[in-house]
Amino acid sequence: MLVRYWMSTPAIAIDADATPQAAANLMRQHDISFLPVMEDRILAGIATDSDLKRAAASPNHKLKPHEHEELLKTLQVREIMSPHPITIHADLTMEEAAEILLVNKISGLPVTDTTGKLMGVITKSDIFRVIISLTGVGKRGIQFAFQALDRPGCIRDITDTIRTYGGRVSSILSSYERVPEGYRRLFIRVVDIDRPSLGRLKEVLAGKATLLYMVDHREKRREIYG
Repeated sequence: MLVRYWMSTPAIAIDADATPQAAANLMRQHDISFLPVMEDRILAGIATDSDLKRAAASPNHKLKPHEHEELLKTLQVREIMSPHPITIHADLTMEEAAEILLVNKISGLPVTDTTGKLMGVITKSDIFRVIISLTGVGKRGIQFAFQALDRPGCIRDITDTIRTYGGRVSSILSSYERVPEGYRRLFIRVVDIDRPSLGRLKEVLAGKATLLYMVDHREKRREIYG
């Protein structure tokens, strides 16, 4: 899952000599919260909605409202942007991009090539799209969550059982977070399940691993076991 396949491109950007009002209009038009700032076709910085709000707030209480408005008209984006922005390469994975966003507490990143040319942007919304794609939630169906022994064949035992009952596995996610040593958590989404046999399937699955919950999106039913 490389950034190049999920980034928004072409990037919506703004020139460094544009006004903050022009930047605000562009953000509003495209429903985005930051803009790469370009100077001579080179990435010079980032302008965020927070930068714009700070610029709009009068630092001088002696200024009258109309005087402050006139002052804003003389500002350029380069004066309010954050210079030297964090950037990422298109060949990083989406997991790496998500970690950079989280660690730096930012909502988006410019994506550049090896020469520094702006290729696109990655935002939290793009991360959400990846999560939706990986989990298969768009296909609805049923998601089962298990705590299983971390042994060879444990996933296959569960998925083979599901297929026996007419289910088709659309996604499998696994995690070692917050489980005892020697165990793992599995999140398996299933579609085309033989619903009349669902009760029996749950009983059989409970014998394969600890069933934590079942979420049936079609029937809007949630069963939490532990």
